[in-house]
Amino acid sequence: MTDSETAVAASVAAARPMRALYAGNARSVMQRGWRATRSSNWMIVVSGFFEPIFYLLSMGLGLGALIGTITTESGDEVPYAAFIAPALLAVSAMNGAIYDSTWNVFFKMQFAKLYEGMLSTSLGPLDVALGEISLALLRGGIYATGFMLVMQALGLNLSWWALLALPAVLLIAFGFASVGMAITSYMKTFQQMDWINLFLLPMFLFSATFYPLSVYPQGIQYVIQALPLWHGVELVRGLTTGLVGPGMLWHVLYYVVMILVGLVFTTRRLRVLFLD
Repeated sequence: MTDSETAVAASVAAARPMRALYAGNARSVMQRGWRATRSSNWMIVVSGFFEPIFYLLSMGLGLGALIGTITTESGDEVPYAAFIAPALLAVSAMNGAIYDSTWNVFFKMQFAKLYEGMLSTSLGPLDVALGEISLALLRGGIYATGFMLVMQALGLNLSWWALLALPAVLLIAFGFASVGMAITSYMKTFQQMDWINLFLLPMFLFSATFYPLSVYPQGIQYVIQALPLWHGVELVRGLTTGLVGPGMLWHVLYYVVMILVGLVFTTRRLRVLFLD
């Protein structure tokens, strides 16, 4: 064998593992999931859209009429409704992404055995991971867009920086969807799936969603700042209120790391479960 033939053979061998992981057809996985959602789960999608709006109307406008303004961490005062609205926007994206990447994935993996059929075709585990995460991202994006329109109608977008809130929310949804699917791939029973809700509820309540971080003791503040939702809340809140600074890049980096970690673990786990 000549040197050129050896080089070609080596490159082909190196490419095969990648082709086994990714066939470049994640779109078909997402389209299949979207058709299934439209035909059977659309009422659940609609109900998830209205939940944060009800929180905004009751807490932001109702309780906000009693509270008035609130002082942010930077010392600026904003109306209470404008303070919690971006937090609920981040929560809306998180909820949409988490539902699709956890409960839907759990059913497809443990009961419908859908992924076994997918991976018996030319699709690779990365195709499945990206397809399912893209579906969750689509749902989170729909929730976020609708909520942004409500915020605009109520005059709660206080800056032109709010135009960047939508891509920021998609980043948040991507991060939660990636990690959510990775965690779900290790779940075996419905009881284990309840652990996800057990983690989401306190994160929703304590990620500076309704109150500034400064109201908590210093030790609790450190715990809150490690939570993924807090980074999303701070990122979106800074954009919608116009309190933008270089420190917001750390929030972006946090979600980039979440996405990469989630994709790596999901791909490896699907390969172990259905290919190895």
